[in-house]
Amino acid sequence: MNSWARLALGATTTGAAAVAYAAGFERRHWTLREATLPVLAAGARPLRVLHISDLHLTPNQRSKQRWVAGLAELEPDLVVNTGDNLAHPRAVPAVVAALGPLLSRPGVFVFGSNDYFGPTPKNPARYLVKSSRRQHGAPLPWRDLRAALLERGWHDATHARAALTVAGVDVATAGVDDPHLGLDRYDRVAGRPGDDAGLRLGLTHSPEPRVLDRFAGDGYDLVLAGHTHGGQLRLPGVGALVTNCGIDRSRARGASRWGSHTWLHVSAGLGTSPFAPVRFACPPEASLLTLVPRPSVTTAERATPASARADVG
Repeated sequence: MNSWARLALGATTTGAAAVAYAAGFERRHWTLREATLPVLAAGARPLRVLHISDLHLTPNQRSKQRWVAGLAELEPDLVVNTGDNLAHPRAVPAVVAALGPLLSRPGVFVFGSNDYFGPTPKNPARYLVKSSRRQHGAPLPWRDLRAALLERGWHDATHARAALTVAGVDVATAGVDDPHLGLDRYDRVAGRPGDDAGLRLGLTHSPEPRVLDRFAGDGYDLVLAGHTHGGQLRLPGVGALVTNCGIDRSRARGASRWGSHTWLHVSAGLGTSPFAPVRFACPPEASLLTLVPRPSVTTAERATPASARADVG
């Protein structure tokens, strides 16, 4: 009986310590992840792309705001924001303050479900079980955020194509509205982007396979997404427990191939719902992606799977 009591006490203590770590430390352990992806046309100069996603900002999150603002010191050539910036009706000024120093750089964005609707209390167990039910909070002022980003020169890629010249590289971009809410209408941007582009870049908040397949079919070089929070709770040796979308758990964060030509990069994001403020083995992150030209056919044929692979994790 004493052995069982000691075991129960040990398990309870370990669980309490894990929760304290996940809620008190790791969710504020802002992290920059870096990867090199061979996605550019031959002869293009390397591009540095800063991928930001899932801020889930509330007005009082000063540490997160300061850290994101400091990313401007990286001097990225392009900033890509894949949505879920808001977590409070009065969070627009906080988001603009966080992104402020980056808004002088070229930028492109799409929104996610938590730009449109506020967070709501949910049973945490629902996160571990697939469900088609959607529980929306109060509408959020996404139009105000959109206006602020457009005013500073960023491009809204939602169901729109745009042609940018970034550090001497012609970039063709297109994006869709949030597939997690079923708002994606890929037909509005369907078709192969210009063959003369040095980079063909797709954006989506939730990396749903149906959308990724369309981007890949149209010949996009790279698709950026967020939404998964990297699983938010990861176990060593197991990885993400869930993705909260249709992709498999191995793709919950980082870079992977999607088909023979397209690369996918999923950001684990920088925030959580205010009602589930925990991360475990999955610190909040932004990603600095160095894009380089694809290897020549001869080089690619000689490459082993290990040497042909980018930084995946």
